[in-house]
Amino acid sequence: LDRVKNVIERAIESNLRATRPNSNASHGDSLSDKLGDIVGSCSKMQELFRRIAFAATSNASVLITGESGTGKEIAARAIHRYSRRSEQPFVAVNIAALSPTLAESELFGHVRGSFTGADRDRKGLLEQANGGTLFLDELAEVPMSIQVKLLRCLDQGEVLPIGASVPVKTDFRVVSATHQNLSTAVAS
Repeated sequence: LDRVKNVIERAIESNLRATRPNSNASHGDSLSDKLGDIVGSCSKMQELFRRIAFAATSNASVLITGESGTGKEIAARAIHRYSRRSEQPFVAVNIAALSPTLAESELFGHVRGSFTGADRDRKGLLEQANGGTLFLDELAEVPMSIQVKLLRCLDQGEVLPIGASVPVKTDFRVVSATHQNLSTAVAS
């Protein structure tokens, strides 16, 4: 409860700073920058705010579901913004937009010479999220071939770039989203 209280106090303080004249002129932050454009006062929105605050206090993985265009990434950014990891990177990955042939390299990175065109080492998105939050949008679109490697990464807290012999330690929180019914997808 103390952590939830702290998150709510930080959100209220951000709101107060943003609404005071000239209070944020030196920071360049607007209210929408701080709150991620989430507005509303109806009971459903208040419930959403409570869930975001509760999720922000935890380090547990979060799954956000809803139709396309409902603001799942905005909610994910708000969870990150009010979490203990807020000063660290927020890395958003739209799985559906990744090229199937390059998805593994994009996510896990690669070392120089591991394949044609790999002329230098490249950190993958999972390693770039180290210390912060990894947002996996369209989670249901993760190719089966990558699911095993991703599961190992999440279980072991390490990433093995393509062509590397030594894994790289990582520590990131996963927030994911989908518009699909995952229970139905698993059953089929």
